[in-house]
Amino acid sequence: MEKIVVQGGDNRLIGSVTIEGAKNAVLPLLAATILASEGKTVLKNVPILSDVFTMNQVVRGLNAKVDFDQEAHIVEVDATGDITEEAPYKYVSKMRASIVVLGPILARVGHAKVSMPGGCTIGSRPIDLHLKGLEAMGAEITQTAGYIEAKAERLHGAHIYMDFPSVGATQNLMMAATLANGVTVIENAAREPEIVDLAVLLNKMGAKVKGAGTETVTITGVEQLHGATHNVVQDRIEAGTFMVAAAITGGDVLILDAIWEHNRPLIAKLQEMGVEVIDEDEGIRIRSQREKLKAVHVKTLPHPGFPTDMQAQFTALMTVAQGESTMVETVFENRFQHLEEMRRMGLHSEIIRDTARIVGGQPLQGAEVLSTDLRASAALILTGLVAEGETVVGKLVHLDRGYYRFHEKLAQLGAKIERVSVEADEDE
Repeated sequence: MEKIVVQGGDNRLIGSVTIEGAKNAVLPLLAATILASEGKTVLKNVPILSDVFTMNQVVRGLNAKVDFDQEAHIVEVDATGDITEEAPYKYVSKMRASIVVLGPILARVGHAKVSMPGGCTIGSRPIDLHLKGLEAMGAEITQTAGYIEAKAERLHGAHIYMDFPSVGATQNLMMAATLANGVTVIENAAREPEIVDLAVLLNKMGAKVKGAGTETVTITGVEQLHGATHNVVQDRIEAGTFMVAAAITGGDVLILDAIWEHNRPLIAKLQEMGVEVIDEDEGIRIRSQREKLKAVHVKTLPHPGFPTDMQAQFTALMTVAQGESTMVETVFENRFQHLEEMRRMGLHSEIIRDTARIVGGQPLQGAEVLSTDLRASAALILTGLVAEGETVVGKLVHLDRGYYRFHEKLAQLGAKIERVSVEADEDE
């Protein structure tokens, strides 16, 4: 068992940091490889994360050949053999994103059986939008004994309006529609950069996808897809996390190759707080004077709004801003669990339904805290950078799902942080 230990108080981060390929992009990209009945698909700039290993196992379990060259950050998938219809429970149950194999399996094989997904415990995260969309395309769907089963000899095009711009549902339906008979139109589609990245790969594979990144995505089905080579887009959430790390410590950090357009909502709020954000040739530079940070109001929204995956990290930044900030979480319920842990560090906060009030500028003390989900893990570490004394963060299984060598990157920027092995407590 491992924990991260942070010596807080004086951790002004200075330097430059490299960002990995996007976790939220690579998982559906791996699912898309199932669609290629000819040739191999090669994904480059693949992050080394536990979720990636899990998705590789899911794809292998479908009878595809998967080779992960970790040193080169390249995954090669050969799905030209007979793809099986059932996604293995022992892997799907670990990770929510694995539900995105449902559409590709159904489109390729005509029958899919996928375990109900696992992952972070953030609210209910229903998958009804995935299922309603597939039903509109002609799938017969049943749910029994913890499994979702879908059947369709061949899916047909449909006009689908989504009640909410779900990223996962948009990805699932896009992939399913690539091999459907006819034209599929997805209205109120998610517009995240990861949606665009998926469309780029699908089109390289021979699909006909238009409008990705807008509210309306149109997919004209084709008979078959082939392998392709693709570079995974940079992780805007990791980039955003290091922007907050620089800001919270009063640092001066260049986030290499960070994409301004992908991070615009976060940048706007950082600037509103008084952080200097500079668009440079090599990336985005963050300069901050912690004592001058101002309280702000933030509301999470689907892209292009403020990302829910940056909510926890930004609440950490709010703890050092002068005055009372508010964070409204509109995307997922039950995503303020990290604030309970931050209260152990002296945070003054109040949660009323979907809104958290955070009183910033108060002294924080190091404490032993537990990660409650992926982004909360990063938020607790960031708070530990500015809290006086030692902060120990446990349950790193969450952190490893979405950040590669997070503590090492912070240490290279000057943070007093290390990852240590400890004996597991009996109740953990």
